[in-house]
Parts: sequence; structure tokens; C-alpha cells
Amino acid sequence: MTNNAKHQVHHLSTAFIFIFGALGGLLFGFDTGIISGASPLIESTFHLSIAQTSFVTSSVLIGSSIGALSIGTLSDKYGRRKMLLISALLFIAGSLLSAFATGFVSMAIARIILGLAVGGASGLTPSYLAELATTEHRGSISGMFQLMTTAGILLAYVSNIGFLHHNLLGWADWRWMLGSALIPAILLLFGSLLLPESPRYLVQNGNITEARAVLHVLRAKTNVDPDQELTNIEKIAAQDKNQGGIRELFKVAKPSVFVAVGIMLLQQLVGINSVIYYLPQVFIKGFNFPDNKAIWISVGIGVVNFLTTILATIIMDKFNRKTFLLFGSVVMALSLIIISIMSFTMSIKDAAVPTMLFIALYIFGFAISWGPIAWILIGEIFPLNVRGIGNSIGSAANWIGNFLVTQFFLSLLNLCHDKIGGPFLVFAAFAILSIFFVIFCVPETRGKSLEQIELELRKKTKVK
Repeated sequence: MTNNAKHQVHHLSTAFIFIFGALGGLLFGFDTGIISGASPLIESTFHLSIAQTSFVTSSVLIGSSIGALSIGTLSDKYGRRKMLLISALLFIAGSLLSAFATGFVSMAIARIILGLAVGGASGLTPSYLAELATTEHRGSISGMFQLMTTAGILLAYVSNIGFLHHNLLGWADWRWMLGSALIPAILLLFGSLLLPESPRYLVQNGNITEARAVLHVLRAKTNVDPDQELTNIEKIAAQDKNQGGIRELFKVAKPSVFVAVGIMLLQQLVGINSVIYYLPQVFIKGFNFPDNKAIWISVGIGVVNFLTTILATIIMDKFNRKTFLLFGSVVMALSLIIISIMSFTMSIKDAAVPTMLFIALYIFGFAISWGPIAWILIGEIFPLNVRGIGNSIGSAANWIGNFLVTQFFLSLLNLCHDKIGGPFLVFAAFAILSIFFVIFCVPETRGKSLEQIELELRKKTKVK
């Protein structure tokens, strides 16, 4: 670290470091949520077919999968901070290209570039935050990624409503919607120029002096001894003689890979993104709501999602991770089953308001548990030398689950004659499955340092 860089780190507050470190989550949420309001307008402007519109919407998933799978190896090799900077540049490039798109091809390319950034952020940010946080507050700090994600989704909904039918300065409303992502992207760019590198990555690469400087800044207002923490990190790093990679990952962390893939798939298969992406269509098709009322319902659900995630962040470190997950699974399963029963047994008029309330309860169950904790866990359960690539595989599993949910939800809804009970019953089955997965497969990580977790993992896999 140069003297100038050290000076910058010493003058950064820990609040700045953690908030800007989590900004990738806000862009993750914004760029996945903004298309829900912009896609009908883009379809009309460019006279797209249904297949082309669907591809524009889902093309971000192509880039996301590539970004999520690549970011881990790159961050293990070049560092978390550098990859955060590259993600910010990709967010800026994708936002600009989206806003200036001239047709289907240019829009699809822009969305794929945005996907690279979104996938990179989802694979990188949880491990970066986990490596910066103290053991005592790692849950709430790592949970900031999901908090920022829900804030991004809510801001996307607000942006859609704010710019709709306002062609400012001769620019179409959807261009303003997509271009508004530039603001947080630029903030992330400037933040990543100032943010410190992960002290654990620095130790892994022999930069002990720099790691000590970063830890002293991060622990300045805590009761944690940064020198003792550095000693513990060095001990574990000394055991990680190999430099990582996919072969090393499966050698030392097979159980972690299984848990990461399982928990990230289930986080999506309980149906959360079907609600985020398609809630207006659910109430338009299933309950004959007018468009404007349906969009406002999605804003209301976005508020519930955001406020509940704030609550989760505040209380995250007071209860075990598995307790939160089990509570959320039960709430989601019961809510989805009740919604399904109402859908098949009650009239549209009678079921509309109760359905809204139970969807809000379902969102509460997700946002208090599986929303933040899935991302926290994948940042905790991998050894240091393969943490980046491990996070990548978990994040990629999340995007595969996302694709499955978004690809087949409308088909299931149509198959059930626009009764949401059909697809919601499928999601309920996965919510029930998630209960057993948590009980039998997920390790408890609360209150343990990353080094303790790694030692337990090594004992379990009998790797010396």
C-alpha cells in the first residue's frame, strides 16, 4: 500500500467503508427491478416481438451467470477491491448503453453487460463484507448487501413511476428509467477507489503491513484487538498453501459447495422473484386490477421488503442463522399454502385483499430470513483461499434458480387459468423442502470467526 493509500484508509470512517462496500447490492437490486416498468415501453418503441421482449428482460441473466462464475477466481487472484472497481465500470457502461440503445440488438448487448456487473456484484460483495466485519457484527454487516438490494428494487419501482409518461428533454421515459442507474454506479466507482482491500486477501498474498493498517482502521472503535485478529488470520493463511481454484475448492470444501448451491437455489425456488418481477401481472391477470393500481401494489410490497430487511439487519446478530431460516421457511410455506387455497376456493373479489395481505406476510418471511442470510452464509462458509470462487458458484446457483422461476412462472399461471394458486403451491413445496435442508445440511456460523469456521470445515473434511 502506498503512503497516500494508507492516508486515505485512515481518514475513512467504518460507516463509509461498509455502506460503499455494499453499494453493489443496491445496483444489483436496481438493475434487476427497473426492467419491470421499462420493458413494455421498450417493446412499443422498438416494435419488438414477445420473444424479443422476453430476451431483453432475461438477457441480464446470461451476463449475470458469466459474471458470477468469473468474479470468484478473479477476486481470489487480483483482490476484492479491484473487482469491485471493474464491476462499477461495467455498471456505468451497461447503464449508458441501455439508455442510448437504438434497437433490439444494442439493448440486449447492454443488458448482458449489466448482467456481468450484477453477477459480479452478487458473487463479490458478500465475501468482501464478511471479510471486513467483526465476528460479533458480521451478520448485520454482511446483511447490508441484501438491505441495499431491497433498497435498489424499491428505488427501481419509484423510478419507474416517477419517469413514466415524462419524456424530459426529448428523451423517452424508459431511457430516463434505465439511465438513472448511473447515479449509484458512479457513487460505487468513486467509493471503490477509496475502499480498502480485504485484510484477509492481503494476508493471503503476503501484504502483512497493509493488512495491519486496514484492520487498525476497521477495529478502531471496537473492542477487538486488531493485532490478535491479524495473528489468527496469518495462522489460517499459513495452512492455505495452495492458491485456490476449482480443484482446491472441491478438495477442501465439498460440504460448503453443497450448502452454498442448495441454499442459493432454494432462495429463488421459493418464488421470490416471481413476486418481484410479475406481481403487477398477477393482479392484472388474476384479479382484473387496472394497470396503475397493480403497479402501486408492487411499490407497497417493495416497501414491506425494504422495511423488513432493515429490521433483519438490526436483529441479525441476536439469533442463530438457522433459527432465522427456519422461521422464514415456515412463514413462507404457510402464507403460500393459504394463498393457494384462497385462489381455488374463493371468488376473485373476495380473495383480492386477503391475497395482498398474505403476499405481504410471505415477503416478510423471506426478507427477515432467506433474503439476507443466504448471502451472509455464502460469505462465511468457504476457506480463505477459495472464498471468492466458492461465492461465485453459490451466486451462479442463485441466478440459475432466478432463471427457472422467471422463465416458467407465467407459463404456470397460464396453465392454471390465471389462478395464482398453481404456481404458489409449487413455491410452497420448495419452502417446505427448505425446512429440511436447513435442519440437516446448513451449519451454524453465528458467533464464530471466519477462521474458526474454516478450522471446523477442515476437521470435517479431514484436510490437513
